[in-house]
Amino acid sequence: MADPAPHVPAPHVPAPHAPGPDDAALDEVVRFTSDLIRIDTTNHGGGDGVERQAAEYVAERLADAGIEPTLLEKAPDRTNVVARIEGTDRGADALLVHGHLDVVPAEPADWSVHPFSGEVRDGVVWGRGAIDMKNMDAMVLAVVRAWARAGVRPRRDIVLAFTADEEASAEYGSDFLAGQHAALFDGCTEGISESGAFTFHAGDGRRLYPVAAGERGTAWLRLTARGRAGHGSKVNADNAVSHLAAAVGRIGAHRWPVRLTPTVRAALTGTAAVFGIEVAPEELDDPGFDVDALLGRLGPAAALVAPTVRNSSNPTVLTAGYKVNVIPGSATAQVDGRMVAGGEEEFARTLDELTGPHVDWEFSHREVPLTAPVDAPVYAAMRASLQRFDPDAHVVPYCMSGGTDAKQFSRLGIAGYGFSPLKLPAGFDYQELFHGVDERVPVEALHFGVRVLDDFLREA
Repeated sequence: MADPAPHVPAPHVPAPHAPGPDDAALDEVVRFTSDLIRIDTTNHGGGDGVERQAAEYVAERLADAGIEPTLLEKAPDRTNVVARIEGTDRGADALLVHGHLDVVPAEPADWSVHPFSGEVRDGVVWGRGAIDMKNMDAMVLAVVRAWARAGVRPRRDIVLAFTADEEASAEYGSDFLAGQHAALFDGCTEGISESGAFTFHAGDGRRLYPVAAGERGTAWLRLTARGRAGHGSKVNADNAVSHLAAAVGRIGAHRWPVRLTPTVRAALTGTAAVFGIEVAPEELDDPGFDVDALLGRLGPAAALVAPTVRNSSNPTVLTAGYKVNVIPGSATAQVDGRMVAGGEEEFARTLDELTGPHVDWEFSHREVPLTAPVDAPVYAAMRASLQRFDPDAHVVPYCMSGGTDAKQFSRLGIAGYGFSPLKLPAGFDYQELFHGVDERVPVEALHFGVRVLDDFLREA
């Protein structure tokens, strides 16, 4: 079946007999993934994290391959690594390849294996970061070291960035790099990183490879209600807890209207085409268009698109009071909000309405939504590399429901794509393993990723 994605210019075609990564690269990607997992880089947020040891590990492997690393810190032990590999085409724009070194916390008692063991068992590498995203860090290292052994140079400059603090605010990582070391990224027009180009089994043998070309914006909120403190036995119409609870209830129940960004439109039409469903552009513009009905026809593949057709707001934390018979004078809540591109004003206006007169709200952390063109040559190159190693792949664009370091790098004019290739077996729930228990990655998926990245990065 023909690939459903939009027509794009053909990418540069590599030499027909260009050698791929050697066997050493396939061995190294497994070892590097395991080694990096064993380095505990848990990010607890609020500045509590240590990436130094992992950064030094990366820097040593780059230096061994003759690639000069630069280590940069905003605060002690919050370490980033940046390096540049010079391309053969001096007139070409540079490409940023970035991956974060930190991971979210993991509770060992909940896991089948210790989350920081890096154990390789039955062809699978286990541990926190196996998917998010020490696997990609390891694949990049394996590829560039294989180039060094073979004397290969990419067509365009490749800038490598291994970052701290992505799992929190990026204050010590990409935000610091983009804000204070922008010169290291001179010439970069596009970047690739996590959360795309993985196998999504859509049923009837169809294999989708969603490549991210957008992200919703981050809107983490703090709500504060104030009222009259007093004794719990007395009637109190100005109860801060009641005010807050009512606002949180309204926010949690709110049904946001559909807002289709260019990336989501491409995701809907491209994914629908895989199932033989034609969706004309004018249908998406019709005020009566029922996006939920279309999603219902996409089966499991709807999960790729459904979270990104509208804004969202999920209450996550409530804090109030200190004794059952004392009415507190204030109460707070936190809400995880996400905004589609172009939906920021609507989001703020709606929060004003939902919180009401007794509750104030503010952004505790805010980052912009992103869109990247799916008709660009770099996107065509990503598709071509995936299909070269999986000829039955249906490569479709999609928008991430969350965010990555691409947000910070976008301030430098870098268009961000999610391209961390993995060929996964049926039943392997990639998306559920992000921040989940028993995070793991198949060895064969890592080998596939090394081959695809090598092919793409040489000629992109």
